[in-house]
Amino acid sequence: MQIKILGCSGGIGDDLRTASMLVDHDILIDAGTGVGDLSMSQLLAIDHIFISHSHLDHIAFIPFLLDTVMGIRAEPVTLYALPETLSILRTHIFNWKIWPDFNAIPDDNNPFLRYQEVKLGETLDLKGRKFTPLPVNHVVPAVGYHVEGKQSSLVYTGDTTVCDALWSEVNKIKNLKYIIIETAFNNSELELAKLSKHLCPSMLLAELAKLDLTKLTDIPEVLITHLKPGESETIMLEIAASHPILPVIALKKHQILHL
Repeated sequence: MQIKILGCSGGIGDDLRTASMLVDHDILIDAGTGVGDLSMSQLLAIDHIFISHSHLDHIAFIPFLLDTVMGIRAEPVTLYALPETLSILRTHIFNWKIWPDFNAIPDDNNPFLRYQEVKLGETLDLKGRKFTPLPVNHVVPAVGYHVEGKQSSLVYTGDTTVCDALWSEVNKIKNLKYIIIETAFNNSELELAKLSKHLCPSMLLAELAKLDLTKLTDIPEVLITHLKPGESETIMLEIAASHPILPVIALKKHQILHL
């Protein structure tokens, strides 16, 4: 399984793109502005989209993707998310006021967009590629994902703050290779991080300390996502200054991971 990072920034500008990952050729995990860099042939190949939560930086290009490929490809696109997240998208995005309701086009019985609810802990297997929603803690209903290939796994937190339930599930994964976890703010913005339910370096280090390394086959690499524009260097320096027990680097656009 190959995962290409299309976007991993907490904002836009200076060639930055918001959250999205392309799994092989046909699956997206989140669909932020990074999706806009895909070619037409790549867009046409997308069959499945897993969404962590409903915030715009994670769903912004779903409407454009659907509008672009509808009428060119024959098969519908399936959108996977918590029932609460799907309800938000139905009510506030695909409602004919902001964007067409592709769940009713061309008709209710043959929609171009199909919704599929996910549940915490229940694994979806797409041709041997496994996706399991994980508990996280954000200001709207949200999940992370455990993504498992033939050889190894990654955990993608999406947006989260302190969450013991997340690490309880992560500690059950023995073949963990990557942890993609957000750190949106620097330490001087601790109160803002708490208010918005994101992480800053001091909170990140406390969360990583909950990982039980004794149960892992190998030491996983920690990849930091959702860095706010203009703060990336400060955040990463603050993380490094804390001497994390795991290798920690900033996730990069176009980075490719193999599982």
